Amino acid sequence: MSLPALQKFEQKIERQLRFLEFRKNMIERKIGRQIRLFEQKRDGIGKKIEQQVKQFELKKGIRLDDEVRFIRSWFERPLSIGAVTPSGKILARTMASYVDPNSTGPVVELGPGTGPVTEALVANGVDPSRLVLVEFNPGFCRILRARYPEATLVQGDAYSMRRLLQTLLLEPAAAVVSGLPLVTKPIKMRLRLLRDAFDLMLPGAPFVQFTYSVASPLPKRLGGFSAEASERIWMNIPPARVWVYRRT
Repeated sequence: MSLPALQKFEQKIERQLRFLEFRKNMIERKIGRQIRLFEQKRDGIGKKIEQQVKQFELKKGIRLDDEVRFIRSWFERPLSIGAVTPSGKILARTMASYVDPNSTGPVVELGPGTGPVTEALVANGVDPSRLVLVEFNPGFCRILRARYPEATLVQGDAYSMRRLLQTLLLEPAAAVVSGLPLVTKPIKMRLRLLRDAFDLMLPGAPFVQFTYSVASPLPKRLGGFSAEASERIWMNIPPARVWVYRRT
């Protein structure tokens, strides 16, 4: 190819690249506008529901239950809340049943929400003073602090549990119980959470996780841990299953 032809070809490529860059910027701006419109609509719906709930509470002289608090939070952060409503009692009892109340060491709960699984752990014989509750939502933290004053409450991102807990735990944990929405996260983030949990626990201690999915939220083929599942809990809304992982 002659030099003039090469220069002409390079100019053509540059024009195409500028056009593609222009199209990319147009698409990014369009997506940005759509995201902002969605957020405005979502915030409007959330505020409207919040106002209606407050008016109802003032009119009736009551405070509504945990289901309403969950719905409020789910509207605000749908991907960070593991469920639209708190875990049902059967699901909570099933999760708690995998924790030995006679074991030693703290019991860590990730994403306890308003505390249905926490309540089941205590009912199963776990001393509240052994509980370490890691919750991101400040409203849920206030509820947990009032309901379980003897527990250690850590407000923060449970996916950063190593940073949050490695200096807080004075001995290895006897179990980690998770109410986090694992399936909404990339697989690398899920596996890192599991590895961090194993590093903070006693050998063979359980990592207990619930899911609405049919499959395990942590693929067993990746190895390094064993996995067992409960029967599907059809009475929960929606139906759920409990998976228990142990380091091998």
